[in-house]
Amino acid sequence: MTMSYLGLLISLLVPISGAPQSQSQDKTICNRMFSFAFEHALINKPMGEVLTTIGMQFVGKPYKAHTLDEPGKEHLVVDLRGFDCVTFIENALAISRCIKGNRLTFDDYRRELQSLRYRGGVIDGYSSRLHYFTDWITDNERRGSLKNVTKELGGTPLQKKLNFMTAHRASYTGLADDSAFARIIRIESGFDSSGLYYIPTSRIAEVQAGVRSGDIIAITTDVEGLDVSHTGIALRTSDGSLHFLHAPDVHGQIQVTKETLEAHVRKYPSYTGIIVARPLDPHQ
Repeated sequence: MTMSYLGLLISLLVPISGAPQSQSQDKTICNRMFSFAFEHALINKPMGEVLTTIGMQFVGKPYKAHTLDEPGKEHLVVDLRGFDCVTFIENALAISRCIKGNRLTFDDYRRELQSLRYRGGVIDGYSSRLHYFTDWITDNERRGSLKNVTKELGGTPLQKKLNFMTAHRASYTGLADDSAFARIIRIESGFDSSGLYYIPTSRIAEVQAGVRSGDIIAITTDVEGLDVSHTGIALRTSDGSLHFLHAPDVHGQIQVTKETLEAHVRKYPSYTGIIVARPLDPHQ
């Protein structure tokens, strides 16, 4: 890496002039991640290993619901102190992509996070955020951040109409605005699920050998109008079994499941299977 370890350590000690305390804390956490990556030469590791390694640094951090629902105009929310299942993925992946791309500043991380979270990487109101996770996968695959490998693993077509957000308008503060509501309706109606695949729960054991540690796992659901109800990272333990690194609201903190990924999916009747997305190295 071009940035020196000493430079990283110094950056940890420099406060952000005039910035809120939370932003200062987030910058410190981010820089500590970069320092850790330098110490362990993560830039030389495969992308999946980098993602699991960074993800594991957040184990024990609290679950935080409605992380992105801040008042006012849509803006990039940075919070490395608490996570829901999606913001955990976004933050771990953003940091990992910065490490692999040798871009080691807080601003680099913010740019990467915005690129992952918003359609085309551009903030243009509430509707520009990638609210549905299959939409998140599709948009980020289009821009080369990851590859949806579900079909090649033997997945079957996922036919799902998306309308959960507009059908539950009162649950989304951003949809109180009529123009945002209308734009989300257009996004939902224009979403094409014909190219999407999933691996049914009954077939996870059959295909799990092809799932790599560090793959992003989206758990599909039978809830009407909704594509994915939970996300996490595949993690192979020392005995070779496949587990799940995630931010569950039930237990309140980021953790690795004691049971295998397959057993975890089977625990919940509403879960129908998984989508597997493989993170790719950034273009340097």
